[in-house]
Amino acid sequence: MVSAIGEVLSILCLAFALGMDAFSVGLGIGMQEIRLKRIFLIGLIVGLFHIFMPFIGLFLGAFLSKQMEGIAIIASGLLLCAIGFQMIFHTFIKKESQILAPVGVGLLIFAFTVSLDSFSIGISLGLSGVATAFAIMMFGLFSTLLTWFALLIGRRTHHLLGAYSEFLGGTILFGFGLLVLF
Repeated sequence: MVSAIGEVLSILCLAFALGMDAFSVGLGIGMQEIRLKRIFLIGLIVGLFHIFMPFIGLFLGAFLSKQMEGIAIIASGLLLCAIGFQMIFHTFIKKESQILAPVGVGLLIFAFTVSLDSFSIGISLGLSGVATAFAIMMFGLFSTLLTWFALLIGRRTHHLLGAYSEFLGGTILFGFGLLVLF
């Protein structure tokens, strides 16, 4: 009984930690002008990716080496830096369209990027049976909720900071990308 409670608490802590990546990046993305319907969709897509990626990791874990995991982490960091740089650059060059906005393919790239860590967790997930399904569902739930929360905070900050909010959001994303890389 005590062991089961400890396992559930460990899974919840891991799910929260995985969701914090989505939260951090969501703060930056939320500083763009985003409607509430888009925020809802972004959170759902990020949550689905946080379910899908560890599930794939469970099945492909035997075939992937640590080198492949390292390449995925580097790619994730570089992509976050690129998105952040694009947002910072967009602040100074007033264009109507963005290179990567959280819609369509841009949303899928965003969700993929923040869920790469859950893929590597899925590779090393040593749980079995119901605990595995519970862990994966908690990854999705926590990342969805934390993404929604971050996007709403970012949206509110955007209204308070005005033109500087996109610069701040880009700086957050760029810094988070550097954190992933180093």
